[in-house]
Amino acid sequence: MSQVFSEETHRNLLARIPHCTGREISDWLRTVEEGPALRFEEKVSWLRHEHDLAYGHAKALIHEYDLRRAARKLL
Repeated sequence: MSQVFSEETHRNLLARIPHCTGREISDWLRTVEEGPALRFEEKVSWLRHEHDLAYGHAKALIHEYDLRRAARKLL
């Protein structure tokens, strides 16, 4: 079963991604958008293997992507 991060941990992970990867969150979210249509954990694995991201960073990015996608659907 996947680990659940608190909101604070999620925000902290997102804040560190640009420093650790050299890419902004918006760039990563675009990569996810343009990537394969997979389920949550499959997307996490894809980011980890294709882009060499740490598990926590990959999971935070996919979670953020899903949050933003859901927010767009509400508008």
